[in-house]
Amino acid sequence: MRLVYENLDLLVRAFGYTLLFFVVAAVLSLLLGTLVAAMRVGPVAVLRRAGAAYVLLVRNTPLLVVLLFFRFAGPKIGLTFSFVDLDLGQWRINNIFASLVVGLSLYTAAFVCEAIRSGINAVPVGQAEAARAIGLPFGGVMTQVVLPQAVRASVPPLASVQIALLKNTTECGALGVLEAFGRMRSFTNNDPGQRYGIFFVFAAVFVVLVLALSFVANRLERRWKVA
Repeated sequence: MRLVYENLDLLVRAFGYTLLFFVVAAVLSLLLGTLVAAMRVGPVAVLRRAGAAYVLLVRNTPLLVVLLFFRFAGPKIGLTFSFVDLDLGQWRINNIFASLVVGLSLYTAAFVCEAIRSGINAVPVGQAEAARAIGLPFGGVMTQVVLPQAVRASVPPLASVQIALLKNTTECGALGVLEAFGRMRSFTNNDPGQRYGIFFVFAAVFVVLVLALSFVANRLERRWKVA
């Protein structure tokens, strides 16, 4: 572990990238997943089929394939994200970072959609019918009656999806961004004799992050518990 202690700044930068990937992709996937879930339960048949096709296609595609598409195939068809170029202290947010975030977000959104849809199914049908009876359009029924209850009922599956997203960020380390997994690999390549200690440090930090995320999810579940 000596190598890790001597390069704590690199360790912090690596997990900073991991957390940036996680936070940005979590927000985008929650927004997109909720939209797709609304499409899947909406009254327009074309949108229902489009939402179902999206979930079916993405859920059955390996994440690495999705990331490879946005990282290497996307630029060849004009999907470059070259407009993204930010410096946040020691973290550089460029087109590579953006392409991987888009891949993570689109992939995770399919699972968020199904988690939200399970919550929608838990909402009594009578509540939606009562909302329609007082004249609310479909958008009003969803945003004012169904989705608030559905999100509360979906906290456990949503937490599982977000924990999986946190762990899925490690795949970005193989595609050009030195996040936690990429940095761990560079450390072990530089000093193979310390590989077990290096692995222990990185695994321990990931366990702490997952436990923190689980704690927040448990608190939200207790606070928003549906009777």
